[in-house]
Amino acid sequence: MSSLLNKFVTQIEFESYNEFKENFIIKVPENFNFAYNVVDEYASQYPDKIAIVWCNDYDEEKILTFKELKDYSDKTANFFLELGIKKGDRVMLTLKSRYEFWFCILALHKIGAITIPATHMLKTKDIVYRVEKAGIKMVVCISEDGVPEYFDEAQKQLNGMNIIKAFVGDEKREGWLNFREEIQKASSKFEPPILNWGNDDPIFVYFSSGTTGLPKMVQHDNTYPLGHIITAKYWQNVMEDGLHYTVADTGWAKAMWGQIYGQWIAGSSVFVYDYERFDAARMLEKASKYGVTTFCAPPTIYRFLIKEDLSEYDFSTLKYAVTAGEPLNPEVYNKFHEFTGLKLMEGFGQTESVISVANFPWMKPRPGSMGKPSPGYFIELMDKDGKICDVGEEGEIVIKTIDGKPPGLFSGYYRDQRKTDEVWYQGYFHTGDNAWMDEDGYLWFVGRNDDIIKSSGYRIGPFEVESAVISHPAVLECAITGTPHPIRGQVVKATIVLAKGYEPSEELKLEIQNHVKQVTAPYKYPRIIEFVDELPKTISGKIRRIEIRTKDQEKQV
Repeated sequence: MSSLLNKFVTQIEFESYNEFKENFIIKVPENFNFAYNVVDEYASQYPDKIAIVWCNDYDEEKILTFKELKDYSDKTANFFLELGIKKGDRVMLTLKSRYEFWFCILALHKIGAITIPATHMLKTKDIVYRVEKAGIKMVVCISEDGVPEYFDEAQKQLNGMNIIKAFVGDEKREGWLNFREEIQKASSKFEPPILNWGNDDPIFVYFSSGTTGLPKMVQHDNTYPLGHIITAKYWQNVMEDGLHYTVADTGWAKAMWGQIYGQWIAGSSVFVYDYERFDAARMLEKASKYGVTTFCAPPTIYRFLIKEDLSEYDFSTLKYAVTAGEPLNPEVYNKFHEFTGLKLMEGFGQTESVISVANFPWMKPRPGSMGKPSPGYFIELMDKDGKICDVGEEGEIVIKTIDGKPPGLFSGYYRDQRKTDEVWYQGYFHTGDNAWMDEDGYLWFVGRNDDIIKSSGYRIGPFEVESAVISHPAVLECAITGTPHPIRGQVVKATIVLAKGYEPSEELKLEIQNHVKQVTAPYKYPRIIEFVDELPKTISGKIRRIEIRTKDQEKQV
């Protein structure tokens, strides 16, 4: 066995979900540090074991072993230390999927600094907000897409607040350090700093997607990587010496779900495709060429993939596929299964957690269901009066933490106790997401609290209507929202992006409305349909229904 899994769990193999739920326990060592206890341990025991298979759109590739990762992260740690970065300092990484991201994150773990991942799509105001809110001391970013220029502009607005700036590229930039040049010069002899280290110390601050307001700062501690053992080994079903591909650039929390922690602990390599622009056919080509064995992507990606001619690609190495990030529409599940023979295994989690509800390997997935709770995650559904819901009754997903938080659950909102207290009280973390449970214990997503539509006395969850709309062949993407109505309170509105070959028309609107009435309860059909070129989304790719609702309310006024 060339994985370290048995060091961190009480039992690896299980025969059923019930056995898994009752007997799986993560062993959390004292003073755990992922960089030292996992990566450097691999480098010592299995130096030639492959950690990363990286490629881009320019036929460049880089295959990194754990020994090479240790060496590069040691040099990067020395680089940070020379600049004065120390335990507790916040360093923003805006690196898309450049392989240097992994050098940086491991180096920051080694010196006890806090990593703040960020997408390259941030603009000046987004950067100013993050730097001020988190007190960021340094940034390492790509040199393309105008990112350095946005940081330069942001620095002018920061009222003298100085940040150290480094970029990954080959050119020279005034006021910037060239990361690659500096790493080459850095000493390869690394002496770990003496740290007063603890498992409760923060290693990550994620800025949330901001689907319903300004992004919050989600803080994770040193046990966070261990929580992703469940994500990787038991939901994504990664294989020892396999190659796992999670579609996400490093600015998203999803990258940490699928490109580093649980996968490496379980002994799998990770595949990283650093694309400039998403192209479904190109992605399929790369995954096929490199022999990806397990795959994870949000439903939006699968919707694009199933539009391609999948018969042109070799999927002989692909053994397992999962999805999360937004609810899975049954239409997508059925078409992917028809093409590949693989059953998409859905899961649920948030930036605040690891996978907390999932369809695990011993379970028969029910298309559209999130699955059942992860071990250690005591999930309940709670109504607005704080009562636990019965079977079939809709309620908010809450995580019971009276007996302590499980590894992987966040430790609070960074520098914001008020916001933490708003969602975490009386022994429960309130997720803000609504669901219902069937008689067999499967959970079914309804929607965010803010997204529930109240029309003529009915409570309508957007997801079921979206699933019905998307099952029409003309629809590529859809967002369901409630729009104000003088008599009904709200009516259901569908904002739709059409598939190739379809044009907007009143006839098509009527056809979609009649289709929805046949697929789900007729009272849920969208009385208003608007065709658009694209849906408003967060920088992490999630639909911003709040933006659609706000525009509709402004029109009413």
